[in-house]
Amino acid sequence: MKKKKYEEQLEGLYDELVDLQHWMIQTGQRVVVLLEGRDAAGKGGVIKAIEAPLNNRYVRTVSLPKPSEREATQWYFQRYAAHLPAAGELVLFDRSWYNRAGVEHVMGYCSPDQYQRFLVDCPVFEDLLAADGIVLFKYWLTVDQAQQEERFAERASDPRKRWKLSPIDLEARKRYEDYGRARDAMLKATHRPRAPWSLVDFNDQRRGRLNLIHDLVRRLPERTPPDKPLKLPKLARKPARETPADASLWVPETF
Repeated sequence: MKKKKYEEQLEGLYDELVDLQHWMIQTGQRVVVLLEGRDAAGKGGVIKAIEAPLNNRYVRTVSLPKPSEREATQWYFQRYAAHLPAAGELVLFDRSWYNRAGVEHVMGYCSPDQYQRFLVDCPVFEDLLAADGIVLFKYWLTVDQAQQEERFAERASDPRKRWKLSPIDLEARKRYEDYGRARDAMLKATHRPRAPWSLVDFNDQRRGRLNLIHDLVRRLPERTPPDKPLKLPKLARKPARETPADASLWVPETF
């Protein structure tokens, strides 16, 4: 998709996202969006697109690092539960508790027993979230191996993107089919009416972002009517200039 067309479509979706956030704040809704998928699928990009027009006091992104030694001894879902939303909040998980069904399982970072326990416990955990009123969306971003390789090559050659490549990403290149089998097992075990999965084609990242955001606003159809424009009262005196007492504190105007 061309950049101009993408930006035009995104602008309309931004209006809907803002209306959606107004509704969430006014009604106290709690919404969680999980973004899962292969490495380089485009999770970070779609998260930035969702966040861009929203009031950042009511939207958060959670991207947890490797668990600490202490966290590794906790109930598996414990550190994720600490980041769930309060009333009016939207929380976007850049990877989530599904790490156990994906990278941890494929890379051998958890035991077979821990993996099987997760597949049994996860639907129960998500049922508890839904029963408490949390609205949960689970998106898997799909990308073909040829497209993934192209993005890996771009990251390897671009100094501004090279930080995105980790040793785990490089190892994942050898395990494309293993990740596919793990994904299918995860979907079979955890796709439930109260917490369904949705797959989004992200071979074209711009098109994928638009489709995902459109699906999100479509599945939360209630809206708060747009606010009426505010009428600002007139100032009592002529607008003043910004004139601090110590002019030496200004940053030099290089541009």
